[in-house]
Amino acid sequence: MAVSREPAADPPHGEPSDPPLITTLARWAAGLRFEQIPPRIVELATSQVLAQLAAIRAGLRHSAGSALVAAFGPPRQPDPRCAAAVLGVLGSWLNLDDTAYAGHLAPSTVAVPLAYARSGGLDGRALLTAVVAANECAARITAAATLGPLRGQSALHTHLAGAVAGRLSSEGAPGDRWVAALSLAFAAPPWPMMHAFLGGDAKLLHVLPSIRTAMDACDAAAAGLTGVPDILEHPRGFLGRFATVPLPEVVTDELGRRWHTDTLSFKLRPGGPGVDAAVDCAIELHRRIGGTPIDSVEVAASAYTLYAGQQAGPYLAGPDTPLSALLLDTAYPVATALLTGDLTVADFDTPAVRDPARWALAARIRQLHDPAMSRELFCSVAPFGGAVRRAGERGVAWLREFVGPELAALAEPDRPAGGGRSTAHDGVPPEGQRFEESGKATPARVTVGLADGRSLSETRSVPLGAAGPQTRRQHRELVRGKFLAQGGSGPVADALGGLAGVAADRLPHLIDAALR
Repeated sequence: MAVSREPAADPPHGEPSDPPLITTLARWAAGLRFEQIPPRIVELATSQVLAQLAAIRAGLRHSAGSALVAAFGPPRQPDPRCAAAVLGVLGSWLNLDDTAYAGHLAPSTVAVPLAYARSGGLDGRALLTAVVAANECAARITAAATLGPLRGQSALHTHLAGAVAGRLSSEGAPGDRWVAALSLAFAAPPWPMMHAFLGGDAKLLHVLPSIRTAMDACDAAAAGLTGVPDILEHPRGFLGRFATVPLPEVVTDELGRRWHTDTLSFKLRPGGPGVDAAVDCAIELHRRIGGTPIDSVEVAASAYTLYAGQQAGPYLAGPDTPLSALLLDTAYPVATALLTGDLTVADFDTPAVRDPARWALAARIRQLHDPAMSRELFCSVAPFGGAVRRAGERGVAWLREFVGPELAALAEPDRPAGGGRSTAHDGVPPEGQRFEESGKATPARVTVGLADGRSLSETRSVPLGAAGPQTRRQHRELVRGKFLAQGGSGPVADALGGLAGVAADRLPHLIDAALR
C-alpha cells in the first residue's frame, strides 16, 4: 500500500526541542553494558545466537547456498565486513531467521556481531551485549514505520539499524560515532521491488545492500563524516517516506525498561509468515493419519496467512515455482508436512520439490478465512497489532485501508469475532501489556478428510517457537533442536548455551565450530 505525499514544511528554527531520536537511541545503545541487561533478555539473546547460526547452516546446506558462497565468499573469511554480509545473506532467505515485534532482526543483529566476534577481541558477554543493543535499535526503528507499505522481510531498513548497532557495539565505538553512522545509513534506505522479490532469486540477496550500506556508514563515521541526526523524524526524512502512520515515539520509549528482545519468535522450520501454525497442525495430523489416503484438506487461517499466500499466487508454477514464492505458499508446505510428517530445508530443494504426490495433494487443499483467527492475530502484539493499538484511531484507519473495513473491525477491542461480548479469551491483551508477556498469534486449523470416511482436525494459535508462554519456557530446548536439525553438534550447542561465560580467546573457535 504505497502512499504518495508531498514533503511537509520544515519545522521552525530556534525553538527548544528534544534531542533527535537517533541521538537519544544511539547514546543509550553505546552506553549499554552487559550488567544492565536483565537475565531473561540475556537468555533470549543467547538462544537467538544459536538459532541464527542454525539458519546460516541451513542456508549453506541448500543448493542455492553454494551459489551465494561462490558469489560472495565463505562465511568464515578474515574481513569481518565481508563475513558479516555473507552471514546475513545465508541466514535470511529461507525464512528461518528469528523475528520480533517488530522486524526480521537476526540477519543483521546477530550476523554482524558474530562476524566481529570471530575476528577477535570479544568475549561472550560483549557479543551478547552487541546483539541486544542491535535488537533494540533495529526493532524500535522498524516499529516506528510498521504501519506503512513495508513489513517483515521487505522492511530492509531494519538491517541498516541492526548492522550499524551490531558493529559499533562490537567495536566499543563512542556515542557520537553511532549518531553519525546511523544518520548516514538512513540517508538512502532501500525499497524492494516485490516482483523481483518473488519472481526470481533477488530475495536471496535481500539483506546484502542494507548490511553493506551500514558497513560503509560505519567506516564513513569513523573517518569523520556526519549525517543529519533528525533523519528519522524530520518531515522530509525516513518516517515521512516509509510510514503511513509514523510512530516516532516508540524509537526511544522506555529505553532500558521496555525490551523488544522480549518479543522474539524463533523460526523452527522454513516457510513464510503465517504458515507455521498450519504446518504444526499438519505434522500432528500426519501422526494420526497413519497410511490412510487423504481425500481432502481444508486450511482455515487468519487474513494475514491468506494475504501472504496471495502475494505468492501469481508466481506459483508447481515444481518450477521460484523458491522465494514457494516459501510464501501455504499449500505446498502443508501438503509436504501431511505426507512426510515434517518440513525441512530439503523440502524446498530438489528432488523433493519435484515430487508429484506433494503437488497433487497441494492442488486439493482448500483455504478459507476464519474471522476469529484474524481477530486473535490483530489483538496480539506481533506482527503489527501492538503498533495498531499504539496509534489509536490512526492505526485503525490504516488497518481499514490495508485490509478493508470488515476485517479491520475485528481489531476493535469491544468487537468480538462471532457476536456477543468480547472476553480475554478473544486474545485481547490488557491495556499497556508488558512485552515480557507478549505473544505472536498466527492461528490455523487443518482438517483432513480420509478415504476411510474419518475427518481429523488440529488447531494451533501460537506456532511452536513463536513468542508466547511456551516459548519463554522452552526456547533453549527449541533452538538447540533447530541447531541439531541443521547438522550442528551437540557439544557446540551446549557450549553456546553458556555463551555469557565464553572467554575472548575461545569465542572465535566456537563460532567456527558452529559454522563448520
